[in-house]
Amino acid sequence: MRNNIGLHLTKRALLNPDREAIFDVTAGKRFTYAQANARSNRVANAMTSAGVAKGDRVATLLMNGHEFVEAFYGLGKIGGVTVALNWRLVADELAFILHDSGAETMLFGTPFTEVCTELHSRGADGSKVTRWIHVGDESDTPDWAENYEAVLGATTDDEPEAVAADDDLLFIMYTSGTTGLPKGVMHSHSTTLWSLVTATATADIQKGARYLIALPLFHVGALNPMMSTIYQAGSNIIMSEFDPVRIWELFGEEKITVTLAVPAALQFMLLTLDKDKHDYSTLRWVMSGAAPVPVNLIETYAGMGIEIHQVYGLTETCGPACLIDPDDAIARAGSTGKAFFHTDVKIVDEDGNEVGPNTPGEVLVRGPHIMLGYWNRPDATAESVVDGWLKTGDIAVRDEAGFVYIQDRVKDMIISGGENVYPAEIENVIVGVAGVKECAVIGAPSEKWGESPIALVVKADEEVTADAILSACRQSLARFKQPVKVEFIAEIPRNPTGKALKRILREQFADPVA
Repeated sequence: MRNNIGLHLTKRALLNPDREAIFDVTAGKRFTYAQANARSNRVANAMTSAGVAKGDRVATLLMNGHEFVEAFYGLGKIGGVTVALNWRLVADELAFILHDSGAETMLFGTPFTEVCTELHSRGADGSKVTRWIHVGDESDTPDWAENYEAVLGATTDDEPEAVAADDDLLFIMYTSGTTGLPKGVMHSHSTTLWSLVTATATADIQKGARYLIALPLFHVGALNPMMSTIYQAGSNIIMSEFDPVRIWELFGEEKITVTLAVPAALQFMLLTLDKDKHDYSTLRWVMSGAAPVPVNLIETYAGMGIEIHQVYGLTETCGPACLIDPDDAIARAGSTGKAFFHTDVKIVDEDGNEVGPNTPGEVLVRGPHIMLGYWNRPDATAESVVDGWLKTGDIAVRDEAGFVYIQDRVKDMIISGGENVYPAEIENVIVGVAGVKECAVIGAPSEKWGESPIALVVKADEEVTADAILSACRQSLARFKQPVKVEFIAEIPRNPTGKALKRILREQFADPVA
């Protein structure tokens, strides 16, 4: 049998037609599997009629909602490749990804009409997109775009021919790179299927689960759970974005059994909890990742009858790498757990030799869910995947029982509120500001976000100001990438080869920031 991820929705519509597949919280709309599949078929047929063929990239700039799900599965059926864009990015960042991916069709939501208007006005300089489809009220659709519901209404919900399968591309998800330029991680129908098999074989995602998705679906950390829920005949309750007050209400109203949240979100949620008002009795566990969950948080939630399961994964693994359950997370504080089912993890030295227990080395991951490579970047692919092993760039040790403890990063990266931020991207903007000689961006501790970027700048001109630097960052970078503070320093410490010694800078600027 050939595997096509889009047909997972077709199969569920056959086996469980009347079961709830999606509740779009913001839209207030519910869809059974039969209804969701019919709408995904309309997407597929509309795209085919417009000339979208196997391998063609289609970009989406959408808040979480039923439209994202039906478009993703509909495109999958006909071999279209979804390029899910991070809606926090600014126009220049989006333009790079659109050009790099070669997408000629774009689905965008009403909140992003302004940035899409700017991209559209740039013509070929903004992107290669020639067909813009607006997801929202028809009255809000710009005259240069088509309306999504009108497009779906003009075609049929007949089951399309599934022309893609197995190693054919399913989606490209862009992740920031150490050079400052995003790289498109390629996943096929096969790597995606194996990520679902791996996740459901390891994590306790029961058949019929009611999974609350509150993290952005442009991240694999939310995309995988959404697909896993459909794979397990569950119901996806989808919030357009995280709301620490509304989430507690939904736990009770929708009888949620599982959700996912980064550590910062878990902390926010405790601040809005009203134990006398909120019913969370059906919530069994929460999946958390992107950063270690403090033991006190795990214990607090455990006291409420809610388990916190920590996951370590990457876009390049389509999610899975390591998982630790709450008991082990307390007993082995700081560990990210053991490898998922169908996944191998090893720790190696600089020469690629596997090291023994409690010896630091780089984490390598292998499994059938590892990416095909980076779009248009065979050089980066060859550097990152060697003999089937993905080099993660994380430094860790593994104890005698097989538990992995992440200690540091080979790659220069900051994790802020669950988002990966590469300093090079910020540094490239700052050195372009008149009066800046050089700069180094590091992550500073933040109680709210885990880490926040700060910029350490050496002046070439005494007249340059922090405001000018921050203004340039606001114009060119997504908000989560913008430094929260600029500090002027006399020089950047470097090693004999000229590399900035950021470890020393992190020690010097270790005070918490916002």
